[in-house]
Parts: sequence; structure tokens; C-alpha cells
Amino acid sequence: MSLQTLLPSSHADTFARDHLPPAHEWPVFVFDRPEVQYPERLNVTHELVDLQVAQSHGDRPALHGRNAQGAFSWCYQELQQRVDAIAHVLTHDMGLVSGNRLLLRGGNSPMMAACFLAGIKAGLVVVPTMPLLREAELRPVIEKAQVNAALCAHHLIDELAACMPADQLMCFGDDSPQGLEAHMARHTAPFKAHPTSRDDICLIAFTSGTTGKPKGTLHFHRDVLAMCDLFPRHLLHMTANDVVCGTPPIAFTFGLGGLLAFPLRYGASTVLIEKHTPESLLNTIARYKATQCYTAPTFYRQMALMADGIDLSSLRHPVSAGEALPDATRQLWKQHTGIEITDGIGGTEVIHIYIASAGKEVRAGAIGKVVPGYIAQIVDDNMQPVPPGTQGRLAVRGPTGCRYLDDARQTDYVKDGWNLPGDTFVMDEQGYFSYMARNDDMIVSAGYNIAGPEVESVLLQHPAVAECGVVGVPDAERGQVVMAYVALKPNFAADADMVSTLQNFVKQNIAPFKYPRRIEFLPSLPRTETGKLQRFRLRQMAMGQ
Repeated sequence: MSLQTLLPSSHADTFARDHLPPAHEWPVFVFDRPEVQYPERLNVTHELVDLQVAQSHGDRPALHGRNAQGAFSWCYQELQQRVDAIAHVLTHDMGLVSGNRLLLRGGNSPMMAACFLAGIKAGLVVVPTMPLLREAELRPVIEKAQVNAALCAHHLIDELAACMPADQLMCFGDDSPQGLEAHMARHTAPFKAHPTSRDDICLIAFTSGTTGKPKGTLHFHRDVLAMCDLFPRHLLHMTANDVVCGTPPIAFTFGLGGLLAFPLRYGASTVLIEKHTPESLLNTIARYKATQCYTAPTFYRQMALMADGIDLSSLRHPVSAGEALPDATRQLWKQHTGIEITDGIGGTEVIHIYIASAGKEVRAGAIGKVVPGYIAQIVDDNMQPVPPGTQGRLAVRGPTGCRYLDDARQTDYVKDGWNLPGDTFVMDEQGYFSYMARNDDMIVSAGYNIAGPEVESVLLQHPAVAECGVVGVPDAERGQVVMAYVALKPNFAADADMVSTLQNFVKQNIAPFKYPRRIEFLPSLPRTETGKLQRFRLRQMAMGQ
């Protein structure tokens, strides 16, 4: 596929399309399944909301939330009315035109979801941002995406107000006459979805920052629907009866899919709550009879120890992604709940999960098989496929793929038409993929290749360890040595005896050369807002930076 094959854009402002990578730097796209054959005119919000109402499902619950007055729900018709009102505000009151970039800033809430859907319905390009980002992190996003306007949760305005002119900002959750809700009240007419092309860009998703330098990824209307029509259809067997909940921000594509686009695509409902603790997430599953839950491995580990006595009988798919799921966490969760975790690997560049396993298909030590619609293989440094059982680089292609916004790193991620997520994997003869490490997390010590996540998985099996992170640090004699940063559970002493105990524990469970020669104890480990371990920060700490 090349740029010349793209359908003409409906956008008046063509900035996003103008800043796509050159055609020869794109991955090969695969559209060989009927569910990803989309019409030329395609608007995501029309598909996710308007069609549900048109098909007489307007009274079904769509979004559940909580505010100062307590719990509330919007049905699909109420969601449509709010989306249409916001779309009128964007185009009439704020004067935005199709293709303009709209930054969104807010935690998970029905209003944040409505703003997202309204921006897309109006033909804008939405730029959702994590609620914990500060001015120094927001400013480069605004500049890179050439943002034209922003909708922001009122309690999060301060950091954004330092980056943008006041006349480009509007707040929701704001009781003043200048707030979004007051503007919405003046618009009661339906809003006809902008006639976007399936190849129009609707989303600039910035990577979640585990490497310290976020990149903007460009996604078309068809990309957002493709993520809804593959993983949740074939592995989750999603229906209108599903109820979903979880922790990832909808500014992060893991959350955008799992907590918003997936449920709406199937006429299901979703619980959007800004801040969860492990305990509150368990209680949310029980209260709403959730059938799917989306969160990171760290949360499942913590929730497992609190799950006894909580009614989780409704839960069919606890979905884990964002970082590698240690087998110790999978087993701990299953031990306490009796439910198998649905593990998956995806990425902002490819928009969502492309390798996963669920239910009886789960195999110990493996993430799973390729999701229908995608193709994956393991290659060497020359992009040549390697035999089953051989470590190598994961290469993926399908109906979605990497297109960075004006970024030279495009050629690092895409080679020979394949997306290279930067992970070391092994594939067995049955097509199961097992994660070893990020390519840059492989530790080479005295000639041995050691995968940091494997050492972490063993450490997590020790009853004293709450969380841990393993990195390689330079060593004059061995090149690198394994260093573990460990947060202990309460009532365990962080002393020399514990260091020896953990080192011996690793030696007893995996090859002794993999044990951490250095261990340092921390109160907690550095993580992104989406729960990913920031190994680059651990490396900086190890280097004294």
C-alpha cells in the first residue's frame, strides 16, 4: 500500500496527512478478512454511537460513571445527545474545522469519552493526553501535533493553561457560564457526522513514555474500527451483554480500545472511573457485574491478594497488557479467583493487541498466538525468519501499523514492510509466542544472554517481594551484570540477609548464572501512568544519574 492509494481526504486542514511518513517507510498492510473491509466513507463515532441508536438500541446502557452526587449512567441515546452538543460547540462556538487537532485532557469519565467521540464526529483529529502529564510534558505534544484547541477537565486546567492561550481552551466539569456544559445547553439539534474517509486520520496517540521520548502515532478511522473487529471479536467473543471496567486511561490506546471503543462497537457498556485502587477495581467488578476487566500485571498481582470473598463470578476476561505478565502473577491470580487471565501484547504504534490467548488456549509461559487478521514472525538482525524455538526479533503486520507523526524513528520501527515493536520473542512449532524481553532489556553477562523479565518473574514468586525490576549494568569483568531493584512487602527487612535470600532463591529456580549479583531495595518502582515499569529510570539510577 502506498500514499497514492489513500482515498481523498475530507479534511479542510490537511496538517496530519501532510505529516505522514513517506510511503516507502510504511509497513505493509493486510486486509484479507471480511471484517476489516470498510466503506470509503467512514466516521468512527457514527459507527460506535449513531448506529446503535438507529438500530433501536438507544435505551441500552452505554457509559457508567461517578461524580460528587454518586453513581450515574447514560444510555446510548443520552450519549449521542451529549456527543452532538459537544460537536456543535467545537464547530460553532470554538470555530474548529475538519482536520484541526483537538487536545483532550482528563481522567476516565463519561464526559471525557463524550469529548473524544464528539471530536471525531466533527471530523477533527483528537490528541488525547494522560491526566498526570505536566506542563513540560504537554508542551512538546502541543507543538508536535500543532494543536488548535483543547477540552480539559476543570480540575486539571492549570498545567494546560500554562501551555495554550485561554481562548483555545474550554473546560468540562466547570459550573461557570464559560464551561463546556453551559455551551452544550445551547445546542439541542442533532449533529450530522462529518463525512470522513476511512483513510482520514482521526487520532494522534502519543506513546506512553517508557523510553523517555514519546512519539505521536497517526491512526485512521479504519484503524480504530479494525482494533474493535479483531481481538475482541475473536478472543473475547464480545456481545451487547458485556460490561467492562479497568484502569488504563482512554488517552492510552489499551484503554481507548478496551474501555471505550470495544464496548460501544458491540452495544455493550463500560464503567469509566478516574482513579482506581486494586480494592476499588475489585469492588467495581462485583458491583457492576463486569464481564471484562482491563489493567496491567501489577494490579492483578495486588488484586489477587484481596480477591477472597469478593464476588467475581461475572468476570470472563481479566485482560492484561501494557507490559509482560509474569507467570507468577498469572498463577497467583488464578489461585485466588479461579479465573484465567487473558494475556496480550500490543502497542500504540499498531493501536492494540495483536498476539493473545484466552481461556483454554492459554499456555504457561506464552502470551499466545497471533490474533486473526495479523501475521507475526521471529526474525534475525537481517530480517530473515528464524526456526521455531530460536530467539529473535518480533515482526508484525496486519490491517493496522506504525505511522509516526514527522519522526525519524519511523525507519527504526518499520523495516521491509514489517512493524518491529522492539521485543525479543520465541515462537514454538504450534505458533505460540513467548516474550523474552525488550530488545534493549536483554542482558549480556560473561557471554550469556539473560532476559530481565525472566529474573523478575522468579523474584516475584518469593513471598517477600511486592514488585521488582531487573536491568543490566556495566561491569568491567563480565560486560554487564544483573541488577535487581526490589520493593518488599511490609514486615520484611531490606538487609544483607534478604539480599542473600533472594539471590539463592533465583539460583534455585533458574540457571544460576542468571541470578542478580546486585540488589537494591526501593519503597516502590518508577512506573508510567499506565502501569508500565520504567526500566530506563532504573538504568539511570544504576548509573548514578
